Amino acid sequence: MKLLLVGDIVGAPGRLAFCRVAATMKARGAVDAIVANAENAAGGKGITSAVGEELFAAGADVLTMGDHTWDQKESWSYFDREPRLVRPANFAPGCPGRGVVTVDTPVGPLSVISLVGRVFMNPYDCPFRSVDAILKHSGSLACVRVVDMHAEATSEKIVMGRYLDGRVTACVGTHTHVQTSDERVLPGGTAYMTDLGMSGPRDSSLGRELDSVMRMFTTGMRESFKIAKKDIVLEGAIIHVDEKSGRAKSIKRIREQVES
Repeated sequence: MKLLLVGDIVGAPGRLAFCRVAATMKARGAVDAIVANAENAAGGKGITSAVGEELFAAGADVLTMGDHTWDQKESWSYFDREPRLVRPANFAPGCPGRGVVTVDTPVGPLSVISLVGRVFMNPYDCPFRSVDAILKHSGSLACVRVVDMHAEATSEKIVMGRYLDGRVTACVGTHTHVQTSDERVLPGGTAYMTDLGMSGPRDSSLGRELDSVMRMFTTGMRESFKIAKKDIVLEGAIIHVDEKSGRAKSIKRIREQVES
């Protein structure tokens, strides 16, 4: 099994990159399944049902979320309706949606778990206890399991990767929009990468126009951040998996440029 894991999709430029690159890779058989973080896909804030359907139509098998999950109120019911959309499992009980999903792919079932960190983030429930509770009932999960650890602190993501080593196929980080170069297969067979990066405009500050972000930092005044448009890329990683054992064979980070 060849998995494409895609970093935070930011606004229309990020969706353009995803629709061109991911769809092409899947169509030519370069990857069998695609998991992408879509918490910034709707104008940089959350997701809508229309945006979700656009990304699923382009080849996404599962879309994960993060701290911007509830930014689009009209999408709240979408989390209950769409079984391929997963929000962090360590959100408070009673929130719409689900924290783990299992989907069928042409080469076998795939389970995806979404988590959100707590360091420099909102006071969510413990992601370690939440993932333990999910893995305790591993009989309901596929052999191939991917965890999206949506977190700010590199230390928290590194520890989660080690904590899950040997128990999941891959543990990858999202949220910072900055791709790291520490991809590796851990001793227990879990593919790890601290942050997949961003699908969107690199000529920006985390996908937003530089001028407005610069004014905010230099004046301390509030600004409205528009999505940038230049130097569009898709960033992420491709993981080769032994679908029988669920262990990762390799992980390779990618960055694909697209013309706007």
